[in-house]
Amino acid sequence: MLSVRERVWDAGRPVDVTGTLAPLRRGAGDPAHRVDAAGTFWWACATPGGDGALALSAASRTCVTARAWGDGAQWLLDRVPHLLGADDSWSSLDLAGHPLLREVLRRRPGLRLPATGLVLDALVPAVLEQRVTGGDARRAWRHLLRRFGTPAPGPAVAAGMHVPPSPRALLDIPSWSWHQLGVDARRQQAVRAAATVAGRLEECSAMESSAAIARLRVVPGVGAWTAAETVQRALGDPDAVSVGDYHLKDLVVHFFTGRPRGDDDEMLRLLEPWTGHRQRVVRLIEVSGVGKPRFGPRFAPVDIRAI
Repeated sequence: MLSVRERVWDAGRPVDVTGTLAPLRRGAGDPAHRVDAAGTFWWACATPGGDGALALSAASRTCVTARAWGDGAQWLLDRVPHLLGADDSWSSLDLAGHPLLREVLRRRPGLRLPATGLVLDALVPAVLEQRVTGGDARRAWRHLLRRFGTPAPGPAVAAGMHVPPSPRALLDIPSWSWHQLGVDARRQQAVRAAATVAGRLEECSAMESSAAIARLRVVPGVGAWTAAETVQRALGDPDAVSVGDYHLKDLVVHFFTGRPRGDDDEMLRLLEPWTGHRQRVVRLIEVSGVGKPRFGPRFAPVDIRAI
């Protein structure tokens, strides 16, 4: 039986494990991320030391118990503080002028931005989410991992968890298999381009966010939205806003103005007072419980698997 390594991390502050790590999870059926019935967050990934699986649970309000399996176990345990926002200080976030945001933060004092340190791990699912519905993207991610990923080490495998495919495995996937996954040619090409330079992209984890975004944008098929989604998760960028997101602009505009719809320019104007903290404010809005009004569908997706 594969041995487990453990550590207990005392953050010295409240820690919200599931709230902080929620952006990593691509739907309830994500094979690489899950939350079990006990509230433990599980993550399967390919680390610089090899495949690993991590389980994080709250030991107390300020302490987290971490257990890890596989060749990447030690890397994952060392990563726990960064993953849960040890480098993400919200002390300079001034919410004095917005009581509702201040109340959300009061209710969620342990919320932080995650920083996985793994760029391709965040980039590939973001590419799959380009120009399609969330359901289509989540299905493609789910089937990609189950078909071309590797079973997660340790007890995570019993829950059907998989480590995402390596860069070599991504490059070896033929075009017809991508088609069966529902991934069109443009997204295929973007994933292949990223996998080809995966080593250079992983260097972004040690860069300033602006330099990391610039390097990501060099990859064909990686635009502003995809780069922002990647650095939010891999680097914990506190200011990267997902401009071009189908839903986010409406959510932010509705939160601040009450109007049901908005555009990216208005969203950025509304977030401008918190420049340097804009992604932190976005996360507070996302967990606030305020949802934008729903209308009839305006986007009719085409299932390319039927073409």
